Order: sequence, then structure tokens, then C-alpha cells
Amino acid sequence: MSVKRYYCPVEVTVDLIGGKWKPVILAHLKEGVRRYGELRRLMPDTSEKMLVQQLRELESDGLVRRTVFPSVPPRVEYDLTDEGWSLVPVLTALYEWGEKRGARAGLVIEAP
Repeated sequence: MSVKRYYCPVEVTVDLIGGKWKPVILAHLKEGVRRYGELRRLMPDTSEKMLVQQLRELESDGLVRRTVFPSVPPRVEYDLTDEGWSLVPVLTALYEWGEKRGARAGLVIEAP
């Protein structure tokens, strides 16, 4: 197996959290443990298929932990791993920049 080569440290980050939905999922999870249904409500513009796919990739990459509690129906919760928590400063910087950019551009950012 060959090791993937990177030519800039930003590539490593973008490789893990790139795309539209992964940073959003991580930002919601930095606020605390979330159930799947909560994430769906917080992200109304993403499809169920996309959310499941992104959660699986984040779990596979070691950034998100999926815990299943035995009940009927089973309760599933998602939270950040230690590696995921190490991204909080990056997520906070993205959040704050987005707030400021939204204000400068007159964008409406509404809670779902």
C-alpha cells in the first residue's frame, strides 16, 4: 500500500473535512452529542443519503464516534473523538469568519 503524498498541510485538512457538509456536521457536534434526527433538523438542505455518507466518512477517518444504545428502536448518537475535538479551533475560526463575512455581505444566516 502506498502512502498518499501531500504538498501542503492544508491538503491534509481539506482531504478530511473538505466539501460542503463535513465542516457543518463537525460544527454541530462541537456543540455536544447529537442524535441523527437532530443533525437532520439542523441541516435541512442536505439529503438523508448525503448526511449518512458524510457521517460514515467522518467516522472512518476517526473524527466522529457513532454509539448505538440497545433499545427499541436503537438509539444512535454521534460525538467528536479526541481527534475531532482537535479540529475545534479550526471550526471556530471558520464559524467566526462566516459570521463576519455574512454581516459584510448582508447575508441572512438563520437557525433551522
